[in-house]
Amino acid sequence: MLSLLIFVATCLAYWLWYTRRLPDEPPMLPGALPFIGHSHLLLGNTENFWKQIKDMSYKCMQLGHVSFFYTGPYKFYILTDPDDIYHLSNTCFQKDQFSYDFTKELLGLGLLYAPVPTWRRHRKLISPAFNQLILDGFMDIFNAQGRKLVERLKQVEGKGPFDHTHYVRQNFMETICLTAIDDAITEEVALNYVKAFESYLNYNILRFQTVWLYSDFIYGFSNLKKKQDACVKFLQDTCDMVLQKKRAQRKLNSFSSSSKDANPKVKVFMDLMLDYDEGTLTDQEIRDEVNTIMMAGHDTSASVTIFILLLIGSYPDVQERIYKELQEVLEDRDVEKRDLSRLVYLEAVIKETMRYYVMAPFTGRYIDREVKLKNCTLKPGNNCLMLLYGVHRNPLWGPDVEKFKPERWLDPALMPKNVNAFAGFSIGKRNCIGKTYAMMSMKTLLCHLLRRYKLHADHSNIVLKLDVLLKPVSGHFISIEDRKCI
Repeated sequence: MLSLLIFVATCLAYWLWYTRRLPDEPPMLPGALPFIGHSHLLLGNTENFWKQIKDMSYKCMQLGHVSFFYTGPYKFYILTDPDDIYHLSNTCFQKDQFSYDFTKELLGLGLLYAPVPTWRRHRKLISPAFNQLILDGFMDIFNAQGRKLVERLKQVEGKGPFDHTHYVRQNFMETICLTAIDDAITEEVALNYVKAFESYLNYNILRFQTVWLYSDFIYGFSNLKKKQDACVKFLQDTCDMVLQKKRAQRKLNSFSSSSKDANPKVKVFMDLMLDYDEGTLTDQEIRDEVNTIMMAGHDTSASVTIFILLLIGSYPDVQERIYKELQEVLEDRDVEKRDLSRLVYLEAVIKETMRYYVMAPFTGRYIDREVKLKNCTLKPGNNCLMLLYGVHRNPLWGPDVEKFKPERWLDPALMPKNVNAFAGFSIGKRNCIGKTYAMMSMKTLLCHLLRRYKLHADHSNIVLKLDVLLKPVSGHFISIEDRKCI
């Protein structure tokens, strides 16, 4: 008995020493327990995880915009100050160790979580796929996909509330395949891909919430690992199918492309990847980047659009102002590149949605050097979560920060003076490479939908979850009616 007491006392003393506040360090979040830290707060489903991220954001703001918490022995700094986040983002480029470790089986060395040397090399190689000339060439596809979604929604018009999420996700999945891969996929493959990807993300969050599953050895014996492996296999098989089909297509087209009269299309993402195949990128690197672009390219834009439709349906005055702008700019024709910059209010609604419902409420970094912030210093060897939800709820946004107000984007006096106060596409040099693509595709799709349909919704009772991206669980249904029949 005495030995047990000595052991417990020794462990407790070590914990107190390990978690002591060092000079020039921020305060710790309240609620830590001996040995497990704050792990007990993270347990539960992805709805609880979202609740905890929100709570952390507000508590961090109250503690001076910088704090930290523990999951077992692992220390995580958290930040909500836009200047501190910008400084950290451009000082430490390595994503937090768990983001990479938990996704390496699927995304490997893909741009999203790749180690810094790989990220620098790949970003330089991939950037040409997102230049404005190529993006302008996608307008026909964006318009066609907009018309396609309008047609699909005919089956639910006038029939009361429905879940619009799978319609939107399927559409963006098809769009990314047409634009990045230059190939169509079947409706069944698109739906199954979206379903497998959502399950994969959910399993990653469940693992992060369960500290004993951080160990690859222990995780390998879990039922969660078996489920995740099944998702990874399907997603990788789909990617391999697309790659093989594209290689075969390029081989067949090789003769016509060498013709003097040939007028080849602007090269898309997949073409550039395969052009680099000759020793620049390995087969595995190509696969990782294709997986990354297929997943990141459809999921974020789809999630934003889902919330945009919900909010537009909840605010009739906002919807009518958008409709009036669409009539003035477009009338009844397709969207052209020159129109996008004229859709000022629609863009304000998109950005305000991204501020109000933060799709990626946090992003992580590994602290590989001492980082001096405004009021403290972050010690190397730890991870940091940059709470972008907290950035978007910062008092810099004014007293109406908790309100959905697109008009703030039209009046500089209502906007924060700090440009880093908006992190819709992340902050710093490792931000979203496809942000222009995303805005163009979302704007075009919304033009087609909102000219044809009037939306009805109520977001006041929405229940949310966080499985890497913020997603609705309930209270998000919309109903639509054809404007021609009103």
